[in-house]
Amino acid sequence: MKRITAIILAAIILLLSVVVHAELLEESALYPTGEEMIEWVLPTSATALDTTAEGSILIEAETGSVLYEKNPDKALPIASVTKVMTLLLVMEALDDGVIKLEDSVTVSDAAASMGGSQAWMEPGEVLSVHEMLKAVVVSSCNDGAVALAEHLAGSEEEFVRKMNVRASELGMTSTSFVNCTGLDDNAMHKSTARDVAIMSRALISHKRIFEYTTIWTDTIRNGEFGLANTNKLIRFYNGANGLKTGSTSKAKFCLSATAERDGMQLIAVVLGAPSSAERFSDAKRLLDYGFANHAIYRPKPLEITEVSVCGGKNESVPIRCDMTPLLVKKGMEGKIEREINLAEKLTAPVEKGQTVGEIVYKCNGEELARVKAYASEEVKKAEFFDIFLSLVKSLF
Repeated sequence: MKRITAIILAAIILLLSVVVHAELLEESALYPTGEEMIEWVLPTSATALDTTAEGSILIEAETGSVLYEKNPDKALPIASVTKVMTLLLVMEALDDGVIKLEDSVTVSDAAASMGGSQAWMEPGEVLSVHEMLKAVVVSSCNDGAVALAEHLAGSEEEFVRKMNVRASELGMTSTSFVNCTGLDDNAMHKSTARDVAIMSRALISHKRIFEYTTIWTDTIRNGEFGLANTNKLIRFYNGANGLKTGSTSKAKFCLSATAERDGMQLIAVVLGAPSSAERFSDAKRLLDYGFANHAIYRPKPLEITEVSVCGGKNESVPIRCDMTPLLVKKGMEGKIEREINLAEKLTAPVEKGQTVGEIVYKCNGEELARVKAYASEEVKKAEFFDIFLSLVKSLF
């Protein structure tokens, strides 16, 4: 009996060592050391970058600026990265009050029959929207995605129609959805790195999604079913906060990776990488380049808040201009100068939204951006009675 027990224990220890070794190999491929680690920060221009993926792109989320691209408009299968759009529709419904996190979602036969990544949901099982979201975001559960789609639209088919409509609204010109999971390698189900970046940017504008995408491990069903994040960057990359992985035999390995540092949010999309390790390496390389070479400059409010008006019912008009952040080269933030060119005086009538000047941002003499200044109120032309009252006031 002791001999049998010893053999069983030895087998368990061997199995654990194999699993741990595999994890370490994958992590070491993702996070190299020594000379390899130095190479991550070497690229100082986008032309020095390259990825193993068939299509990739790096954008800054707030400004939408493209920092790197490789075949960004090549139509490719995107596997479970599809769920970025699925989650976008869910988050929009939550923010619009159409559904609530505590709402109950009943699993249909169709949802329970989904293959691939799943939480092994049973037909008739009831979970909250909150638990469904955890299952879909953290572990990419296809049964949960279909259950949410049916809960929102009545059927997956109708939900997919809404996905395609939303894609069109966002300007995703090369995307076609056939299902809400990306599970099937249907030739009609495709997107591009640029389009994936567009829908990823839309999704992370709903800040509540980060409450799910940053989970490393969690559970559903009162702790009975464990979830582990498929996005390894969440645990191992500084600033990582999302977003979605995907892989099938046809799509290979895909990833929409998001990370935030020093107030700058980046989105790196990798489609069709040869292996899981390479997709993470590609994304990390792109993010490293973005953070090493770029920064966000946030303009200060204007010191001048109004412009004089001649012949108007009011003697001045408040002005406004868009304080749009600028993406600049790292180190330039403190060197940016601005020229404020405003009209000295306007003649009534002044329309609301009328251009009254512009602000020019420069660095080392090089122009970075021009921002128009507008009248924030209407000023009507003064009539005789207004002029008479003004004269009376000036006398007393």
